[in-house]
This record gives sequence, structure tokens and C-alpha cells, in this order.
Amino acid sequence: MPDPERLWSPWRMEYIRRGDAGQRDGCLFCDLPAASPSEDEANHLLARGEVSFVLLNAFPYNPGHLMVAPYRHVGDYTELTAGELAEMTAFAGRAIRAMREESGPHGYNLGMNLGQVAGAGIADHLHLHLVPRWGGDTNFMPVVGQTKVLPELLDETYRRLRPWFGVHR
Repeated sequence: MPDPERLWSPWRMEYIRRGDAGQRDGCLFCDLPAASPSEDEANHLLARGEVSFVLLNAFPYNPGHLMVAPYRHVGDYTELTAGELAEMTAFAGRAIRAMREESGPHGYNLGMNLGQVAGAGIADHLHLHLVPRWGGDTNFMPVVGQTKVLPELLDETYRRLRPWFGVHR
């Protein structure tokens, strides 16, 4: 039985070992979709489109926190093509519908951090964040304890949301 006096988040060790910004060799948004589609579940890659893809955030703010990114390595929003913008927006809409049915959030945060000073952990490959929100989902833990308490594992979130994105291309 879990010890109610301790909060365990062993998944954070990977993040800690990579450094404060979670940096790694290469580009996460280039490397993961370049992997075989057979690795999508292990990588929590939910969908592959023609010019963009959907990926669960490995270090989520809330269950269901996902990102939509173009395959193309681009960090400047003004350099996105009309096709990239359209597909990324369509994926965001599909994700909202999926989360609405699967998790019933009360709201969503949808946005991009453009540039390192704006909070982008990976500034040279832009990505759109979609974070489901529930009333009362922010409490003393992130403010005082600098810890997030997530009620669901990434693998479970993946299994619930993956069917909403159809077949891989």
C-alpha cells in the first residue's frame, strides 16, 4: 500500500538527469517522429499527420498535457507554412474533443512559448501545448512543494487518447 506521507514521482529522475531545461542531445521533436511507428506507443506519440504530429508531454502539468509540432525543424512561428498551421490546429481540435470525452476537463490552456526567454524549453523547434484544466487542479503542491501530483500515468493517458487519432499514416 502506498505511503500517504511520501509522494513518489520516479519519472522525474530522467528529467533531473538531463538538466534543468530537460535538454538532451539532438532534438526531441525531430528524433521521436523519425523513429519507427512501431515505437509510437513507447514514445507516447499519439498521431502522425502529413506535416505535423501529436505527442504526450513526458513531464506534464496535468494528465493529457500534449504537444503538437511540425516535423520540420523550425523555431520561428512566421516560417510555418499554411499547411503546417492548418494541420496543427486541426490536431489541437481533435485533442480537445478526445479529452472532453475521455477526461471531462473544465477548460484548456492552448499556446506556444516562442523563444527561450518566453519559456520555451526547446526554442528552435516550436510546438503547441494543450493542457487540460480542472477546477481546483492547482493547489499548494506546485506552489510550496515545487512538485506536481498527477493522478494518471502517461501510459494510461496514451491508451485512452490514442484511439481518437485514428490510424498512423
